Amino acid sequence: MNPLYPIEWAVAWLMVKFHALLSTFMNPDAGLTWVLSIVGLTVVVRTLIIPLFVRQIRASRAMQMVSPELQAVQKKYKGKTDQDSRAKMAEETMAIYKEAGASPFSSCLPMLLQMPIFFGLFRVLYNKLPDAAAGKPFGPLTEQLATSASESPFFGSVTIANSFLVSGDGGITTKIVAGFIIACMSGVTFFTQKSLTMKNMPKAALEGPMASTQKMMLYMLPFIYVITGPGMPIGVLIYWLTTNIWTFVQQYIVISAAPTPGSAAEKERQARINAKREKKGLEPLDFAPPKTISAEPEPEAQIRVQPSSKGKGGKKLSDEEKLERARELRAKATEERSKAREAAGETPNPPSQGGSVLNKGAKKKRKK
Repeated sequence: MNPLYPIEWAVAWLMVKFHALLSTFMNPDAGLTWVLSIVGLTVVVRTLIIPLFVRQIRASRAMQMVSPELQAVQKKYKGKTDQDSRAKMAEETMAIYKEAGASPFSSCLPMLLQMPIFFGLFRVLYNKLPDAAAGKPFGPLTEQLATSASESPFFGSVTIANSFLVSGDGGITTKIVAGFIIACMSGVTFFTQKSLTMKNMPKAALEGPMASTQKMMLYMLPFIYVITGPGMPIGVLIYWLTTNIWTFVQQYIVISAAPTPGSAAEKERQARINAKREKKGLEPLDFAPPKTISAEPEPEAQIRVQPSSKGKGGKKLSDEEKLERARELRAKATEERSKAREAAGETPNPPSQGGSVLNKGAKKKRKK
């Protein structure tokens, strides 16, 4: 039994239902009606996996944010090949993943879930559509609908069943249309991957083996489209292009609303917010993180203690010796002032009696 049969049937059913809805105001036998039916199918699929896409963005962000820690663990156990070291390395790596809420497999979930749908659509357009047109209807895809889908042109003579390698009646026009769609797919995927890995990551996360892998994927995915695209029916290419555009827009919204801290996207968001505030006449917001204040009190500044006075020989003076030196300096200053007055022709004031008494008392004290 074909494991993709339920998916193929669901894909055909959705495509037929969208065709019936569009046929109420469009030509049912126009190729554009079938193209928009595939676009509607893509929108339904991508809407259902929005939660997984948001999880993919967060997982990819967390994986790159913990890249420096993973490098530290790898450096710690570099050259150690024994079983205990390998077990400890795996244990520490998983602990980092768990603490950051990252998973190496979460970023692949949306793509893995879309692959069965992609292959189901491929088989419907590549196998079931010609079979149904030849008289072997498949589920809701009747012979009449299959003939309309496979023969209704949407650009010249190009139909959704043609491909770059099997151009059909379109000839060179089919190759040009298919090549244009493949080029658009590659370009959209490149810019999507670039905004995710370069713009939405801080500088610290753009180093190491994981960042190198992301940069390599930046160029590998568009190259894969160039290799595999020519063999795909144009209907599948339209589905692929639509889902890539959806991913780009969805990712742009998520990154603009919640960019990674420290990334270029966060700086752009802050600039946009301040530009809007400036137009309203408000002051710009300061997005700089507040400085951490330590709970411990700062150490008090040491008070410098003046050294005690010393004599000429370096010996410390006693209090009496300090007092005697102060008296000698005061007497010397008084004598110099008296000489200056005599030189100027002024009569010096006689010393007061109280002062002589004090001097006599001081002399007696010195004699004792």
